[in-house]
Amino acid sequence: MKHINLKYVDKTYWVLFLTLVVVAIIALFSAGSTLVYERHSVLGPVMSQIIFLMLGIIIAFFIQFVPSMYIRAGGYVLLGVSLACLYFIMLFPHSSMVATINGASRWIKIGSFTFQPSELAKLSLIIVIADLLARVKTEEDKKKYFFWTLGLTGATALPIMTGNLSTAVLLGGIVLLMWFLARLPWKYILSTISIAVLLLVAGYMIVEFGYVRQHRKMGGPFSRAVTWVGRIDDIFSEHRQDAAEFKITDDNYQRSIAKVAVALGGKSPFGVLPGNSKERDFLPQAFADYIFAIIVEELGIVGALFLMFLYIAILFRACLTSSRFGDYAAMLMVMGLALMLTCQALVSMMVAVGLGPVTGQPLPLISRGGTSAIITSVYFGIIMAVSREQKELAQRVNTTIQKSKEDAPVITLE
Repeated sequence: MKHINLKYVDKTYWVLFLTLVVVAIIALFSAGSTLVYERHSVLGPVMSQIIFLMLGIIIAFFIQFVPSMYIRAGGYVLLGVSLACLYFIMLFPHSSMVATINGASRWIKIGSFTFQPSELAKLSLIIVIADLLARVKTEEDKKKYFFWTLGLTGATALPIMTGNLSTAVLLGGIVLLMWFLARLPWKYILSTISIAVLLLVAGYMIVEFGYVRQHRKMGGPFSRAVTWVGRIDDIFSEHRQDAAEFKITDDNYQRSIAKVAVALGGKSPFGVLPGNSKERDFLPQAFADYIFAIIVEELGIVGALFLMFLYIAILFRACLTSSRFGDYAAMLMVMGLALMLTCQALVSMMVAVGLGPVTGQPLPLISRGGTSAIITSVYFGIIMAVSREQKELAQRVNTTIQKSKEDAPVITLE
Protein backbone atom coordinates (compact mmCIF):
# COMPACT_ATOMS: atom_id res chain seq x y z
CA MET A 1 0.00 0.00 0.00
CA LYS A 2 3.05 2.29 0.17
CA HIS A 3 2.60 3.21 -3.52
CA ILE A 4 -0.90 4.61 -2.91
CA ASN A 5 -0.34 8.33 -2.53
CA LEU A 6 -3.50 10.42 -2.85
CA LYS A 7 -1.49 13.63 -3.21
CA TYR A 8 -1.16 13.22 -6.99
CA VAL A 9 -4.66 11.91 -7.73
CA ASP A 10 -6.36 13.78 -10.59
CA LYS A 11 -9.33 15.29 -8.75
CA THR A 12 -10.88 16.77 -11.91
CA TYR A 13 -11.27 13.36 -13.53
CA TRP A 14 -12.69 11.96 -10.31
CA VAL A 15 -15.33 14.71 -10.24
CA LEU A 16 -16.31 13.97 -13.86
CA PHE A 17 -16.32 10.22 -13.23
CA LEU A 18 -18.41 10.32 -10.05
CA THR A 19 -20.83 12.86 -11.53
CA LEU A 20 -21.49 10.50 -14.44
CA VAL A 21 -22.06 7.66 -11.96
CA VAL A 22 -24.65 9.75 -10.07
CA VAL A 23 -26.38 10.70 -13.34
CA ALA A 24 -26.40 7.01 -14.35
CA ILE A 25 -28.10 5.93 -11.13
CA ILE A 26 -30.75 8.67 -11.35
CA ALA A 27 -31.40 7.96 -15.04
CA LEU A 28 -31.74 4.21 -14.48
CA PHE A 29 -34.37 4.71 -11.78
CA SER A 30 -36.48 6.51 -14.40
CA ALA A 31 -35.58 4.55 -17.54
CA GLY A 32 -35.72 1.05 -16.02
CA SER A 33 -39.52 0.82 -15.74
CA THR A 34 -39.82 -1.88 -18.41
CA LEU A 35 -37.32 -4.02 -16.49
CA VAL A 36 -39.32 -3.46 -13.30
CA TYR A 37 -42.49 -4.71 -15.00
CA GLU A 38 -40.65 -7.66 -16.52
CA ARG A 39 -38.95 -8.81 -13.32
CA HIS A 40 -41.65 -7.72 -10.85
CA SER A 41 -39.01 -5.94 -8.76
CA VAL A 42 -38.62 -2.23 -8.16
CA LEU A 43 -35.01 -2.20 -6.99
CA GLY A 44 -33.64 -5.42 -8.49
CA PRO A 45 -32.74 -4.20 -12.02
CA VAL A 46 -31.33 -0.91 -10.74
CA MET A 47 -29.41 -2.43 -7.85
CA SER A 48 -27.61 -4.87 -10.12
CA GLN A 49 -26.32 -1.95 -12.21
CA ILE A 50 -25.41 0.04 -9.09
CA ILE A 51 -23.28 -2.92 -7.98
CA PHE A 52 -21.44 -2.84 -11.32
CA LEU A 53 -20.93 0.92 -10.97
CA MET A 54 -19.59 0.59 -7.42
CA LEU A 55 -17.29 -2.20 -8.58
CA GLY A 56 -16.15 0.07 -11.41
CA ILE A 57 -15.28 2.85 -8.94
CA ILE A 58 -13.16 0.43 -6.90
CA ILE A 59 -11.41 -0.86 -10.03
CA ALA A 60 -10.71 2.69 -11.27
CA PHE A 61 -9.34 3.66 -7.85
CA PHE A 62 -6.71 0.91 -7.85
CA ILE A 63 -5.86 1.12 -11.57
CA GLN A 64 -4.87 4.78 -11.15
CA PHE A 65 -1.87 3.62 -9.09
CA VAL A 66 -0.61 1.14 -11.73
CA PRO A 67 2.47 2.34 -13.70
CA SER A 68 1.64 3.06 -17.34
CA MET A 69 4.38 0.68 -18.55
CA TYR A 70 2.47 -2.23 -16.99
CA ILE A 71 -0.77 -0.99 -18.54
CA ARG A 72 0.82 -0.94 -21.99
CA ALA A 73 2.21 -4.45 -21.52
CA GLY A 74 -1.16 -5.68 -20.32
CA GLY A 75 -2.79 -4.17 -23.42
CA TYR A 76 -1.07 -6.74 -25.66
CA VAL A 77 -2.26 -9.64 -23.49
CA LEU A 78 -5.81 -8.28 -23.32
CA LEU A 79 -5.89 -7.75 -27.09
CA GLY A 80 -4.90 -11.37 -27.69
CA VAL A 81 -7.62 -12.64 -25.34
CA SER A 82 -10.30 -10.38 -26.82
CA LEU A 83 -9.37 -11.34 -30.41
CA ALA A 84 -9.61 -15.03 -29.52
CA CYS A 85 -13.10 -14.44 -28.10
CA LEU A 86 -14.21 -12.31 -31.07
CA TYR A 87 -13.11 -14.86 -33.67
CA PHE A 88 -14.73 -17.63 -31.64
CA ILE A 89 -18.04 -15.75 -31.81
CA MET A 90 -17.63 -15.12 -35.54
CA LEU A 91 -16.76 -18.74 -36.38
CA PHE A 92 -19.10 -20.45 -33.91
CA PRO A 93 -22.12 -18.11 -33.51
CA HIS A 94 -24.41 -20.96 -32.48
CA SER A 95 -22.14 -22.32 -29.76
CA SER A 96 -23.56 -22.70 -26.27
CA MET A 97 -20.87 -20.26 -25.12
CA VAL A 98 -22.21 -17.50 -27.39
CA ALA A 99 -25.20 -15.47 -26.22
CA THR A 100 -27.49 -13.87 -28.82
CA ILE A 101 -29.48 -10.81 -27.69
CA ASN A 102 -31.84 -8.85 -29.97
CA GLY A 103 -30.63 -10.87 -32.95
CA ALA A 104 -26.95 -10.03 -32.42
CA SER A 105 -24.30 -12.52 -31.29
CA ARG A 106 -21.87 -10.32 -29.36
CA TRP A 107 -21.53 -11.93 -25.95
CA ILE A 108 -19.47 -14.77 -24.51
CA LYS A 109 -21.42 -16.75 -21.94
CA ILE A 110 -19.71 -18.68 -19.15
CA GLY A 111 -22.36 -20.13 -16.85
CA SER A 112 -24.57 -17.25 -15.73
CA PHE A 113 -21.84 -14.69 -16.51
CA THR A 114 -21.80 -12.90 -19.89
CA PHE A 115 -19.43 -10.29 -21.25
CA GLN A 116 -18.93 -8.45 -24.53
CA PRO A 117 -15.42 -9.05 -26.01
CA SER A 118 -15.73 -6.05 -28.34
CA GLU A 119 -15.54 -3.73 -25.31
CA LEU A 120 -12.27 -5.37 -24.25
CA ALA A 121 -11.00 -5.19 -27.83
CA LYS A 122 -11.68 -1.43 -28.11
CA LEU A 123 -9.79 -0.74 -24.91
CA SER A 124 -6.81 -2.99 -25.63
CA LEU A 125 -6.44 -1.95 -29.28
CA ILE A 126 -6.17 1.73 -28.33
CA ILE A 127 -3.48 0.89 -25.76
CA VAL A 128 -1.50 -1.20 -28.27
CA ILE A 129 -1.87 1.34 -31.11
CA ALA A 130 -0.62 4.11 -28.81
CA ASP A 131 2.40 2.03 -27.79
CA LEU A 132 3.31 1.21 -31.41
CA LEU A 133 2.87 4.77 -32.70
CA ALA A 134 5.09 6.07 -29.89
CA ARG A 135 7.97 4.05 -31.38
CA VAL A 136 7.97 6.10 -34.59
CA LYS A 137 11.33 7.89 -34.86
CA THR A 138 12.17 7.96 -38.57
CA GLU A 139 10.36 8.11 -41.92
CA GLU A 140 10.88 4.37 -42.28
CA ASP A 141 9.26 3.86 -38.88
CA LYS A 142 6.19 5.79 -40.03
CA LYS A 143 5.63 3.35 -42.88
CA LYS A 144 6.41 0.31 -40.75
CA TYR A 145 4.11 1.15 -37.86
CA PHE A 146 1.37 2.45 -40.14
CA PHE A 147 1.04 -1.02 -41.64
CA TRP A 148 1.38 -2.67 -38.24
CA THR A 149 -1.42 -0.57 -36.74
CA LEU A 150 -3.53 -0.88 -39.90
CA GLY A 151 -3.24 -4.66 -39.80
CA LEU A 152 -4.13 -4.88 -36.11
CA THR A 153 -7.09 -2.54 -36.59
CA GLY A 154 -8.37 -4.58 -39.53
CA ALA A 155 -7.92 -7.86 -37.64
CA THR A 156 -9.87 -6.42 -34.70
CA ALA A 157 -12.59 -4.65 -36.70
CA LEU A 158 -13.41 -7.69 -38.89
CA PRO A 159 -14.97 -9.93 -36.20
CA ILE A 160 -16.54 -6.92 -34.46
CA MET A 161 -18.16 -5.90 -37.75
CA THR A 162 -20.06 -9.17 -38.03
CA GLY A 163 -22.07 -8.31 -34.93
CA ASN A 164 -21.85 -4.53 -34.69
CA LEU A 165 -20.83 -2.47 -37.70
CA SER A 166 -21.06 0.87 -35.87
CA THR A 167 -18.52 -0.25 -33.24
CA ALA A 168 -16.07 -1.29 -35.96
CA VAL A 169 -16.49 2.03 -37.79
CA LEU A 170 -16.12 3.99 -34.54
CA LEU A 171 -12.96 2.09 -33.61
CA GLY A 172 -11.52 2.71 -37.07
CA GLY A 173 -12.27 6.42 -36.73
CA ILE A 174 -10.44 6.62 -33.40
CA VAL A 175 -7.38 4.92 -34.89
CA LEU A 176 -7.44 7.47 -37.75
CA LEU A 177 -7.43 10.29 -35.19
CA MET A 178 -4.52 8.64 -33.38
CA TRP A 179 -2.60 8.48 -36.68
CA PHE A 180 -3.24 12.20 -37.04
CA LEU A 181 -1.98 12.88 -33.51
CA ALA A 182 1.12 10.77 -34.22
CA ARG A 183 1.70 12.87 -37.37
CA LEU A 184 1.72 10.02 -39.83
CA PRO A 185 1.85 11.17 -43.49
CA TRP A 186 -1.45 12.41 -44.90
CA LYS A 187 -1.11 10.09 -47.89
CA TYR A 188 -1.48 7.11 -45.54
CA ILE A 189 -4.47 8.57 -43.70
CA LEU A 190 -6.37 9.80 -46.77
CA SER A 191 -5.75 6.61 -48.76
CA THR A 192 -7.09 4.54 -45.84
CA ILE A 193 -10.20 6.72 -45.57
CA SER A 194 -10.81 6.48 -49.34
CA ILE A 195 -10.51 2.70 -49.42
CA ALA A 196 -12.73 2.30 -46.32
CA VAL A 197 -15.45 4.54 -47.81
CA LEU A 198 -15.33 2.65 -51.12
CA LEU A 199 -15.65 -0.70 -49.34
CA LEU A 200 -18.60 0.52 -47.24
CA VAL A 201 -20.40 1.98 -50.27
CA ALA A 202 -19.75 -1.17 -52.31
CA GLY A 203 -21.00 -3.33 -49.44
CA TYR A 204 -24.13 -1.21 -49.12
CA MET A 205 -24.90 -1.46 -52.84
CA ILE A 206 -24.39 -5.23 -52.90
CA VAL A 207 -26.67 -5.82 -49.91
CA GLU A 208 -29.27 -3.25 -51.00
CA PHE A 209 -29.71 -4.46 -54.57
CA GLY A 210 -28.71 -8.09 -54.12
CA TYR A 211 -30.64 -8.91 -50.95
CA VAL A 212 -32.90 -6.19 -49.52
CA ARG A 213 -34.72 -5.30 -52.74
CA GLN A 214 -34.81 -8.94 -53.78
CA HIS A 215 -36.27 -9.88 -50.37
CA ARG A 216 -33.53 -12.45 -49.91
CA LYS A 217 -31.97 -13.52 -46.64
CA MET A 218 -28.22 -13.26 -46.21
CA GLY A 219 -26.31 -16.09 -44.55
CA GLY A 220 -22.83 -16.40 -43.10
CA PRO A 221 -21.05 -14.13 -40.61
CA PHE A 222 -22.38 -10.98 -42.29
CA SER A 223 -26.04 -11.98 -42.08
CA ARG A 224 -26.80 -8.80 -40.10
CA ALA A 225 -25.78 -6.66 -43.08
CA VAL A 226 -29.40 -6.73 -44.23
CA THR A 227 -30.40 -5.20 -40.88
CA TRP A 228 -27.77 -2.44 -41.18
CA VAL A 229 -28.85 -1.50 -44.71
CA GLY A 230 -32.51 -1.60 -43.65
CA ARG A 231 -31.84 0.89 -40.84
CA ILE A 232 -30.14 3.28 -43.25
CA ASP A 233 -33.03 2.92 -45.72
CA ASP A 234 -35.52 3.64 -42.92
CA ILE A 235 -33.80 6.95 -42.12
CA PHE A 236 -34.00 8.11 -45.75
CA SER A 237 -37.61 6.93 -46.14
CA GLU A 238 -38.67 8.87 -43.04
CA HIS A 239 -37.22 12.10 -44.46
CA ARG A 240 -39.14 11.56 -47.72
CA GLN A 241 -42.41 10.59 -46.03
CA ASP A 242 -45.13 13.19 -45.50
CA ALA A 243 -45.87 13.86 -41.82
CA ALA A 244 -49.59 13.31 -42.33
CA GLU A 245 -48.93 9.85 -43.77
CA PHE A 246 -46.32 8.74 -41.23
CA LYS A 247 -47.02 5.36 -39.64
CA ILE A 248 -45.31 3.66 -36.71
CA THR A 249 -44.08 0.19 -37.65
CA ASP A 250 -41.98 -2.47 -35.97
CA ASP A 251 -38.91 -1.12 -37.79
CA ASN A 252 -39.26 2.51 -36.70
CA TYR A 253 -41.02 1.98 -33.36
CA GLN A 254 -38.04 2.72 -31.09
CA ARG A 255 -36.93 5.78 -33.05
CA SER A 256 -40.47 7.12 -33.15
CA ILE A 257 -41.08 6.78 -29.40
CA ALA A 258 -37.65 8.28 -28.69
CA LYS A 259 -38.54 11.31 -30.83
CA VAL A 260 -41.79 11.71 -28.87
CA ALA A 261 -39.80 11.65 -25.61
CA VAL A 262 -37.40 14.30 -26.92
CA ALA A 263 -40.31 16.44 -28.11
CA LEU A 264 -41.99 16.26 -24.68
CA GLY A 265 -38.73 17.28 -23.00
CA GLY A 266 -38.40 20.21 -25.38
CA LYS A 267 -41.55 21.87 -24.07
CA SER A 268 -39.61 23.19 -21.07
CA PRO A 269 -35.90 23.97 -20.56
CA PHE A 270 -36.00 21.59 -17.58
CA GLY A 271 -38.18 18.89 -19.21
CA VAL A 272 -40.98 17.16 -17.34
CA LEU A 273 -38.67 16.73 -14.31
CA PRO A 274 -37.18 13.44 -13.00
CA GLY A 275 -39.61 10.58 -12.45
CA ASN A 276 -42.34 12.02 -14.70
CA SER A 277 -41.40 10.39 -18.00
CA LYS A 278 -44.32 8.92 -19.93
CA GLU A 279 -42.45 7.35 -22.83
CA ARG A 280 -40.17 5.20 -20.66
CA ASP A 281 -42.99 2.64 -20.41
CA PHE A 282 -43.24 2.37 -24.20
CA LEU A 283 -39.57 2.53 -25.23
CA PRO A 284 -38.13 -1.03 -25.14
CA GLN A 285 -34.48 0.04 -24.85
CA ALA A 286 -35.10 3.09 -22.65
CA PHE A 287 -32.51 1.85 -20.16
CA ALA A 288 -29.87 1.07 -22.81
CA ASP A 289 -29.35 2.55 -26.27
CA TYR A 290 -32.09 5.19 -25.90
CA ILE A 291 -31.54 6.32 -22.33
CA PHE A 292 -30.51 9.78 -23.54
CA ALA A 293 -34.02 10.30 -24.97
CA ILE A 294 -35.48 9.73 -21.48
CA ILE A 295 -32.91 12.10 -19.98
CA VAL A 296 -33.95 14.78 -22.46
CA GLU A 297 -37.62 14.16 -21.69
CA GLU A 298 -37.14 14.47 -17.93
CA LEU A 299 -34.40 17.12 -17.76
CA GLY A 300 -34.94 19.04 -21.01
CA ILE A 301 -32.28 20.96 -22.90
CA VAL A 302 -30.56 21.93 -19.64
CA GLY A 303 -30.00 18.30 -18.64
CA ALA A 304 -28.94 17.35 -22.16
CA LEU A 305 -26.37 20.15 -22.36
CA PHE A 306 -25.05 19.31 -18.90
CA LEU A 307 -24.49 15.69 -19.88
CA MET A 308 -22.83 16.73 -23.14
CA PHE A 309 -20.60 19.08 -21.17
CA LEU A 310 -19.41 16.20 -18.95
CA TYR A 311 -18.31 14.08 -21.91
CA ILE A 312 -16.70 16.99 -23.77
CA ALA A 313 -14.92 18.00 -20.54
CA ILE A 314 -13.30 14.54 -20.51
CA LEU A 315 -11.74 15.25 -23.90
CA PHE A 316 -10.71 18.81 -23.03
CA ARG A 317 -9.12 17.62 -19.78
CA ALA A 318 -7.22 14.96 -21.76
CA CYS A 319 -5.96 17.63 -24.18
CA LEU A 320 -4.87 19.84 -21.31
CA THR A 321 -3.05 17.16 -19.36
CA SER A 322 -1.54 15.54 -22.48
CA SER A 323 0.24 18.79 -23.30
CA ARG A 324 2.20 18.37 -20.06
CA PHE A 325 3.13 14.70 -20.46
CA GLY A 326 6.74 13.69 -20.89
CA ASP A 327 5.71 10.17 -21.98
CA TYR A 328 4.62 10.26 -25.65
CA ALA A 329 3.07 6.76 -25.54
CA ALA A 330 1.06 7.72 -22.45
CA MET A 331 -0.16 10.89 -24.16
CA LEU A 332 -1.40 8.96 -27.20
CA MET A 333 -3.05 6.38 -24.96
CA VAL A 334 -4.89 9.03 -22.93
CA MET A 335 -6.06 10.88 -26.03
CA GLY A 336 -7.22 7.66 -27.69
CA LEU A 337 -9.25 6.59 -24.65
CA ALA A 338 -10.74 10.07 -24.17
CA LEU A 339 -11.66 10.27 -27.86
CA MET A 340 -13.37 6.87 -27.68
CA LEU A 341 -15.46 7.89 -24.65
CA THR A 342 -16.47 11.25 -26.10
CA CYS A 343 -17.15 10.09 -29.66
CA GLN A 344 -19.17 7.08 -28.50
CA ALA A 345 -21.24 9.33 -26.25
CA LEU A 346 -21.94 11.79 -29.07
CA VAL A 347 -22.94 8.98 -31.46
CA SER A 348 -25.29 7.49 -28.86
CA MET A 349 -26.86 10.91 -28.24
CA MET A 350 -27.34 11.58 -31.96
CA VAL A 351 -29.10 8.25 -32.45
CA ALA A 352 -31.37 8.84 -29.44
CA VAL A 353 -32.61 12.16 -30.83
CA GLY A 354 -33.11 10.79 -34.36
CA LEU A 355 -30.03 12.22 -36.07
CA GLY A 356 -28.70 8.86 -37.22
CA PRO A 357 -29.59 5.21 -37.81
CA VAL A 358 -29.80 2.78 -34.89
CA THR A 359 -26.25 1.77 -33.96
CA GLY A 360 -26.53 -0.04 -30.64
CA GLN A 361 -23.88 2.22 -29.07
CA PRO A 362 -24.46 2.58 -25.30
CA LEU A 363 -24.03 5.91 -23.56
CA PRO A 364 -20.76 5.36 -21.63
CA LEU A 365 -21.39 4.69 -17.93
CA ILE A 366 -25.05 5.81 -18.26
CA SER A 367 -26.63 3.00 -20.28
CA ARG A 368 -27.37 -0.21 -18.42
CA GLY A 369 -24.79 -2.94 -18.99
CA GLY A 370 -22.27 -4.60 -16.72
CA THR A 371 -19.41 -5.02 -19.22
CA SER A 372 -19.80 -1.46 -20.47
CA ALA A 373 -19.81 0.01 -16.94
CA ILE A 374 -16.70 -1.92 -15.87
CA ILE A 375 -14.72 -1.20 -19.05
CA THR A 376 -15.64 2.51 -18.97
CA SER A 377 -14.40 2.61 -15.38
CA VAL A 378 -11.14 1.03 -16.57
CA TYR A 379 -10.86 3.82 -19.17
CA PHE A 380 -11.06 6.40 -16.38
CA GLY A 381 -8.64 4.43 -14.21
CA ILE A 382 -6.00 4.30 -16.96
CA ILE A 383 -6.38 7.99 -17.81
CA MET A 384 -6.05 8.90 -14.13
CA ALA A 385 -3.04 6.55 -13.75
CA VAL A 386 -1.15 8.41 -16.47
CA SER A 387 -2.13 11.79 -15.04
CA ARG A 388 -0.97 10.77 -11.55
CA GLU A 389 2.29 9.36 -12.89
CA GLN A 390 3.10 12.52 -14.80
CA LYS A 391 2.31 14.71 -11.78
CA GLU A 392 4.69 12.64 -9.66
CA LEU A 393 7.38 12.89 -12.35
CA ALA A 394 6.96 16.67 -12.61
CA GLN A 395 7.22 16.99 -8.83
CA ARG A 396 10.41 14.91 -8.72
CA VAL A 397 11.97 17.02 -11.50
CA ASN A 398 11.05 20.26 -9.73
CA THR A 399 12.43 18.94 -6.44
CA THR A 400 15.70 17.93 -8.11
CA ILE A 401 16.07 21.32 -9.76
CA GLN A 402 15.32 23.13 -6.52
CA LYS A 403 17.80 20.97 -4.60
CA SER A 404 20.52 21.52 -7.20
CA LYS A 405 20.02 25.26 -6.87
CA GLU A 406 20.32 25.08 -3.10
CA ASP A 407 23.45 22.90 -3.27
CA ALA A 408 25.15 25.02 -5.92
CA PRO A 409 28.20 26.91 -4.57
CA VAL A 410 27.82 30.61 -4.11
CA ILE A 411 30.41 32.52 -6.13
CA THR A 412 31.18 36.05 -5.11
CA LEU A 413 33.15 38.45 -7.21
CA GLU A 414 35.63 40.67 -5.39
